[in-house]
Amino acid sequence: MHSTFLFIKLRKFIELFIYHSKPCYMNYLQRLENWGEAHHPKYMDILRIAFGIFLCIKGIEFANNTALLTETLQNRMANNSFLFSLMIQYIIFGHIIGGFLIAVGLLTRLACLLQIPILIGALIFMNYHVMQYFSQFFLALLTLVLLCYFMVIGSGPWSLDKALFKDGTAKS
Repeated sequence: MHSTFLFIKLRKFIELFIYHSKPCYMNYLQRLENWGEAHHPKYMDILRIAFGIFLCIKGIEFANNTALLTETLQNRMANNSFLFSLMIQYIIFGHIIGGFLIAVGLLTRLACLLQIPILIGALIFMNYHVMQYFSQFFLALLTLVLLCYFMVIGSGPWSLDKALFKDGTAKS
């Protein structure tokens, strides 16, 4: 009898959570997106463009120094050449393509979302000398903060998103 009552309460809780939480989360995401679009100063677009170019340059730098990147990853992880190859490709193309998308303001939130795991991995797995002046740790941390900022705030008024998609529909 007691277990039946507990089961019914648990079922009601799950139904309430599943059926009523999705609109709440979607409503929250829509409000966050609308807030980001409404409170995006135009001068932040200049920072977004410069930040996207910086990420593209870092991707090209990683592509030119693939051996160093492979050595760094091998020192931190177990030996698996397929995993290294996959991660290196993700890092290089993620920075180049993501940086380009951020710079032009096209799918900025998605590009930032795809960049965040790379930067979290860089902060966790890389060996930094934190006490050095403007070390790589602080650069990676600043990059992660900017990615999170642009993921929330969006692409802004000077972007391809704004030019191509007005009021949620594509321009003809």
